[in-house]
Amino acid sequence: MRAAVLHDVGDLRIEEVPRPTPSAGEVLIRVAVTGVCGSDATEFGRGRVLARPPVILGHEFAGTIEETGPGVSGLPPGTPVVCGAGVSCGECRPCRTGRTNLCRSYLTLGFGLDGGLAEFVVAPASVVLDVGSSGLPPDTLGLTQPMAIAVHAVRRSGLRAGQDAVVVGAGGIGAFIVHAAAATGARVLVVDTTPARRDLARSLGAAETMVAGSAPLADVLAERGFDPEVFFEVSGSAAGLHSILSAATPGATIVPVGIQRGEPSLPLGSWTLREYTIVGTVAHVFATDVPEAVRLLAARGDWSDVAATVLPLDDLVDGALRPLLEGGRTQIKTLIDPRATERRPARHGAPTGTAAATV
Repeated sequence: MRAAVLHDVGDLRIEEVPRPTPSAGEVLIRVAVTGVCGSDATEFGRGRVLARPPVILGHEFAGTIEETGPGVSGLPPGTPVVCGAGVSCGECRPCRTGRTNLCRSYLTLGFGLDGGLAEFVVAPASVVLDVGSSGLPPDTLGLTQPMAIAVHAVRRSGLRAGQDAVVVGAGGIGAFIVHAAAATGARVLVVDTTPARRDLARSLGAAETMVAGSAPLADVLAERGFDPEVFFEVSGSAAGLHSILSAATPGATIVPVGIQRGEPSLPLGSWTLREYTIVGTVAHVFATDVPEAVRLLAARGDWSDVAATVLPLDDLVDGALRPLLEGGRTQIKTLIDPRATERRPARHGAPTGTAAATV
């Protein structure tokens, strides 16, 4: 089968590799589509963080069951599925308390184990969800994993209907957080530098947007009658974090989703006196966040404004990884079809009779 194998920094090869065979408790998935993440670009362009080369990249994928290993039931061949990609042991304390994303031996398909930028991928059945009843096409289902990360961040924040929230940075995961936050019934203001992303944020449920850096965030919130209980910092920029710390009122919850570069100065004394709640968030909990992500995708249906184009595997480097590293791309999410020979429009559409979902 053909696969995108990362060998070293800047060395990714589309090559023929043996088709894997599922072991006990595993399934073989025929990959329909795989999303490309900023972390894939980082591993390719800047150096190893999570990846263990040589490894097949790709942790955001959907497809159908091709074969099952011993001991697997309920997932017959042909079943449409999505995969959570994060593999947990199920035995350590975090796993026993339901926080599988904090497993002490956590591994991710596409980094520590071979992933979905290939024609086939093996995954534990425990992180595979039957999505046949969703009615969603594979291209939409390929957005499940990043939506699950957004769902998890919103759950961690405690955001609820009737509250106000701010999302700083509406690219990549930020766009999905906007939708997940708005789906709670909260009123969301989005801060971003890019007009296209601010327009997209409104279509994803944001009530208001503002140009990042155009005015102090606190002033804009006051002018527009916002009193946010929750702030999501998704840009990973020092400026984004500073704007939140300058605007957050006592008692606010701050969720730093984007990874800050360098070592930012942390005014812990003022955080204490203002009684801020600082909430970390990483990955997702498969059992709760992935099903909710599918419901949110189904509730909106048409995601062509987020993922408009599907590329062949041969275009992965120049069409997806390099643009992510260089910045300035207009498409929020790039999808790869490992069997395609040329790029094509993504196929999205609302399933019949789907009701709105809540986080």
